[in-house]
Amino acid sequence: MSTEDQFYVRFWGVRGSIACPGPDTQRYGGNTSCLEVRCGRRLFIFDAGTGIRELGDRLPDPAPLDADLFLTHTHFDHIVGLPFFRQAFNPANRLRIWAGHLRPQTGVETVLRSMMTPPLFPVPLDIFQARLTYHDFLAGETMEPREGVRIRTAPLNHPNRATGYRVEYRGKAICYITDTEHVVGQPDRIILDLVAGADVMVYDATYTDSEFPNYVSWGHSTWEEGVRLCQAAGVKTLAIFHHLPGRTDADLDVIDAAAARVFAGALVAREGLTLAP
Repeated sequence: MSTEDQFYVRFWGVRGSIACPGPDTQRYGGNTSCLEVRCGRRLFIFDAGTGIRELGDRLPDPAPLDADLFLTHTHFDHIVGLPFFRQAFNPANRLRIWAGHLRPQTGVETVLRSMMTPPLFPVPLDIFQARLTYHDFLAGETMEPREGVRIRTAPLNHPNRATGYRVEYRGKAICYITDTEHVVGQPDRIILDLVAGADVMVYDATYTDSEFPNYVSWGHSTWEEGVRLCQAAGVKTLAIFHHLPGRTDADLDVIDAAAARVFAGALVAREGLTLAP
């Protein structure tokens, strides 16, 4: 396979809410949300949780980086890694930052500047030397950020709003659907439309169905709902994602086995895992 043919997603952070390093999270990982999607030579990053720090350290130097960062939303666990993304400090690099949940009230540059403001953070956004540009859109729009790459988006059910993504390249599709809450017994038609026929769906499975009643209105879903969506929409592979900080490796092993029993394409996402359609 040539470089231009490659299309995959690699996980650099799979946790929700807060990073949780320690002996009980070594196998699946303790970093918060960050995905690398490669479409040929083009690099797309989804979310800037703590996992983006390691991604930045693994990207090759001194080759200039030209990449797009798409944010599902700007809750802290999804943006906290950005100030530690080494590639943002290289003036030879270019990074376009996208968000679909903030207009018309505000924009992504304003929000990131607010995060990197004393006394919350000691240095401002302007410390970055890479060429950064900021792009706000409305969830539901379809974009073609690079030649041959089509990205469909949709609004998700989450406090302060969030955006789901479908990346299409050379006839394949990878979907990233995290920080969304379902209604029991009512499949989300917006998500079903976005992920229909996709090769891979990364899905918010913070809770289990048995836990979910205790967390209604918190803005998250379950691995069982992810399975139901995949079965209804004809999705081939389900990557269970956004793990609770308190889920140990042993807990996730149990979920991994249970999910595989009811849907052959289901697996629990872990740091370092690569999925290629």
